[in-house]
Amino acid sequence: MHNFRELKIWKISKDFCKEVYLVTKSFPKSEIYGLTSQLNRAVVSIPSNIAEGCGRETSKDLARFITIALGSAYEIETQLIIAFELEFIKEEDFETLLFKIKQIQKMLYNFRRTLK
Repeated sequence: MHNFRELKIWKISKDFCKEVYLVTKSFPKSEIYGLTSQLNRAVVSIPSNIAEGCGRETSKDLARFITIALGSAYEIETQLIIAFELEFIKEEDFETLLFKIKQIQKMLYNFRRTLK
């Protein structure tokens, strides 16, 4: 078992989660049950899956949860692109969030590789 609170990827993804929540607050109210909800659920699943995987017995189990978190990271990238194209996100915020999610994707991929 790993202590998830000590993992750099957990800390970064948790902080990224807060950033996305702040950005989605400015989305149109008509999106509260649409893109806002979808994006918030996907972003919170990254640190949550890392934490859950750390509570499992084996590295193989942890790798499976890291894979799920990685899938959520790609889902978030897609949703950010859609939100930007719909003009829900300013270009500066979009570029910053896109850079960060790509960094998280790389970190998750590399972490998973060390577990196999």
